[in-house]
Amino acid sequence: MPDLTSPLPAATAPMSAEEHARLAAQLRSRRVARQRVQNVLAYAVLIVIALIMLYPFYWTLITSFEPTGNIYEAKILPRGVSLRNYAEVFSGTTVPFWRLILNSLVICVLGVTITTTLATLAAYPLAKMRFPGRDLIFYAILILMVLPNEAGLIVNYITTIKLGLLQQTNPVIDAVRQYLAVVLPGAASIIGLFLLRQAYLGVPQELIEAARIDGARELTIWRRIMLPLALPTIVAFAILEFVAYWNSFLWARIMLPDKNMLPLSAGLLELSSTFSTNSRAVMAGAVITIIPILIVFLTGQRYFMKGLEGAVKG
Repeated sequence: MPDLTSPLPAATAPMSAEEHARLAAQLRSRRVARQRVQNVLAYAVLIVIALIMLYPFYWTLITSFEPTGNIYEAKILPRGVSLRNYAEVFSGTTVPFWRLILNSLVICVLGVTITTTLATLAAYPLAKMRFPGRDLIFYAILILMVLPNEAGLIVNYITTIKLGLLQQTNPVIDAVRQYLAVVLPGAASIIGLFLLRQAYLGVPQELIEAARIDGARELTIWRRIMLPLALPTIVAFAILEFVAYWNSFLWARIMLPDKNMLPLSAGLLELSSTFSTNSRAVMAGAVITIIPILIVFLTGQRYFMKGLEGAVKG
């Protein structure tokens, strides 16, 4: 048993204010140092990832400016600079390069307009209107995201043929039909439906109820309340769709019988066959293809980040 008669240990003397301040400063300095080390490691990892992702584009860029040399070796700087490859893309080939750019622009305008309109309309009842089976319908649509795009190639091809979009009757009408043949199979976007529904859910229900009390119809509520409040998400989705339609390749190669109707990404294959001995011209065409995507993203970057953030929070 412990000796109860032994004296108790002396209590520790309380720390002075200076000692408290010194200890707090030491802890703060350690925390700052640890945070700096973590930041340095995080930035180092991010820089390495960025270099790995950016180097293929940088290699394509410097190769497109080289007049001669081996294009299949890693390099940091080009062996000479020349615009001859870009001149050959536009004037030294039988491929109608300006027509390919025009085709891509038309397909992007049609595709972004139709897809964005359908997504903004379809997301409204799934977010703000009450009816039996609403959530079941939404989750059933989301399940389709597990299917790859290639799973619908045969069905979409047969549907396009049945709609008569590849008939040859009039040059102008045929061009419109072929543009629609590229755009319509991707007009219903599940990603767009999900993003816009999430954005609509963030709109206060009181605003909609007040508009209904004032006699506003559903389309008026959608146009005057939902669209302005969900504009950042709509812009972000439009940018995603622009990139998707601008990079149209597989479906365009399958559907379009006329090579003059191909979009730019699919037309680069024709450019490759034309420049079988001058791969630098192919690189120049690839750089030109990337430039519009960079311009669109940099122009709408603020809306893009804000729109995706709002959709995730919603």
